[in-house]
Amino acid sequence: MVPPIYTKTLTHAGMWSGVIARGKSLRLTDLEGGANVGMLLYNADLTVERYNMPDTLKGQHIFYLRAPYCLHSDMGRLLASITSDTVGWHDTVSGTSDATLVAEKYGAAPYQTVRNDFHRNGHDCFLIELAKWGLGKRDLVPNLNLFSKVVADDSGRLSFVPGNSKPGDTVELRFEMNTLVVLNTCQHPFDPGSKYHPQPVRLEVFNVPPPAADDASRTIRPENGRAFQNTEEYFALRGAEKLEVGI
Repeated sequence: MVPPIYTKTLTHAGMWSGVIARGKSLRLTDLEGGANVGMLLYNADLTVERYNMPDTLKGQHIFYLRAPYCLHSDMGRLLASITSDTVGWHDTVSGTSDATLVAEKYGAAPYQTVRNDFHRNGHDCFLIELAKWGLGKRDLVPNLNLFSKVVADDSGRLSFVPGNSKPGDTVELRFEMNTLVVLNTCQHPFDPGSKYHPQPVRLEVFNVPPPAADDASRTIRPENGRAFQNTEEYFALRGAEKLEVGI
């Protein structure tokens, strides 16, 4: 088994951001079951290009994500492809928690009172990480909630499905461009539980080969094939892909 080039474990509503280069993959592992990973993605070389939820869903005729579907940008290119997935359903439409929601559901628990056991929320965690890269509120877009399942009934009402992810479940994303990845492990905003209990998640980054002509992510939808072509043309015109920072 090829060892990862980078590994880190996020605990207690952990936050993380970093640039993962084209040609690398990120494997996320739910260590104890019931995890949620809020994710935002941006083109690291041109951060005005970022993950686009409507294009990702309508272009692939889907409501949720799983392997081998892709994460489309708002410029017709691909940020990443889901190449491996033991979960089978990742929420795309529910957004993230904020301070008001967390206080109402789990009670007030400020740092001044409980120190490192204080309650975090997804909105603020995203903003903290974005600020490290010169980004802010205007750069927030609809996020992914990996490991979480939300379904819609016939009237369009959304509901959270507990127990979607089991201990040891993984999802792996191959990056098709140099990507700023922003993560937090705050609980899903629709999680019906009354206990504040963000679950730990392991991050691992690997070197991976480029997608082949018959790659499943490329061929599953014609729209993906065109987005792959747009991405490859973008890098062909740019020339060197070496990053000054990143993994």
